[in-house]
Amino acid sequence: MEAIDVIIAKRDGGELTDEQIGWVVDAYTRGAVAEEQMAALSMAIVWRGMTRAETSAWTRAMLDSGERLDFTGLDRPTTDKHSTGGVGDKITLPLTPAVAACGAAVPQLSGRGLGHTGGTLDKLESIPGWRADLTPEGMRRQLGDVGGVVCAAGSGLAPADRKLYALRDVTGTVESIPLIAASIMSKKLAEGTASLVLDVKVGSGAFMKDIASARELAETMVAIGTDHGVRTRALLTAMDTPLGRRVGNALEVAEAVEVLSGGGPSDVVELTVELGREMLRAAGLQDARDPAEALRDGSAMDSWRRMIAAQGGDPDAPPPVAAEQRDILAPATGTLTRLDAYAVGVAAWRLGAGRARKEDPVSAGAGIELHAAPGEEIRAGRPLFTLHTDDPARLEHAAEVLAHAFAIDGPEDRLPLVIDRIG
Repeated sequence: MEAIDVIIAKRDGGELTDEQIGWVVDAYTRGAVAEEQMAALSMAIVWRGMTRAETSAWTRAMLDSGERLDFTGLDRPTTDKHSTGGVGDKITLPLTPAVAACGAAVPQLSGRGLGHTGGTLDKLESIPGWRADLTPEGMRRQLGDVGGVVCAAGSGLAPADRKLYALRDVTGTVESIPLIAASIMSKKLAEGTASLVLDVKVGSGAFMKDIASARELAETMVAIGTDHGVRTRALLTAMDTPLGRRVGNALEVAEAVEVLSGGGPSDVVELTVELGREMLRAAGLQDARDPAEALRDGSAMDSWRRMIAAQGGDPDAPPPVAAEQRDILAPATGTLTRLDAYAVGVAAWRLGAGRARKEDPVSAGAGIELHAAPGEEIRAGRPLFTLHTDDPARLEHAAEVLAHAFAIDGPEDRLPLVIDRIG
């Protein structure tokens, strides 16, 4: 085959064959197709789109570019969750041990954050001693012993996706739902889980800003999972306001521990329970214990402590604390009617909780405490936000963003926490 023929076929609106897709992805991964040719094909896909068959074949080609994990033979069914990311989204932390406590095995391969959304590994690496890197054998052993594992994805999983994503990022071709879906699903399918629940975020703090595009992405990913023999379902969930009351790595770990202790913010608890129930149903464990019970009776906390200790972490260690704190006071008394997730995320990033480039360090203790959520009463002169940073020069830059992040006694137009279910 020739790359130019594949490019022209898609440019002119044709449907690529499985053979064309398999060849071009493999050849690009090996370096036999030039960067500019794959950039041209990616742009053609952005403009022309892909059918369900093409998207499934593209996912399979990226999946076939690397190794796959295999967890067959465990004494419990495997199930996983993937979130498209958002501000304060620490749900993996209480969810994984809660579902493990209810009888499923949860292999969570996670990443580090880039931009205003923090990564799960960044959060967990704020725990002294905790390590992200495990071998496949170590993952399997921990799943058998503990029931849950959260760790870094190895470089051998879907290497075609890693190369292609870097190209799309610098060529303006990220915004294609088939390519986004195939990118996410190639990595999740490589994990070897038998079932998967997708948490597709909607709102200012999410990649998908509106319900229609989020639903299209969710439906595309559910179709890919189904086509590849993995029981897949999705929830559309709100990200117009941050999840919980804390944004930042160590701050979010502390809040997750509150949830595992039977407390914590109601939205974090509700989403943990809803996703946990979906995961157990997808795993065929309809009669399992309810995740809400696992949070109440301490069994989820027991699983958490074992998970952290199994990866070298100290579950009793005090969390890192930033060197500087500053309160931002409410300017008036009334009802908080808006709290913009994106603005809060940018402010946390400016404080040092996120990174602009993948090689940038993050500050474990940096972030923001939110003292009210939309719908709650606030009083003039009382703290609305508390900023945490190791660099006092960052405080003013964060405060500038937060000055426009909220409204008092304005119109309310909030999304429900769980908007829809798909699959």
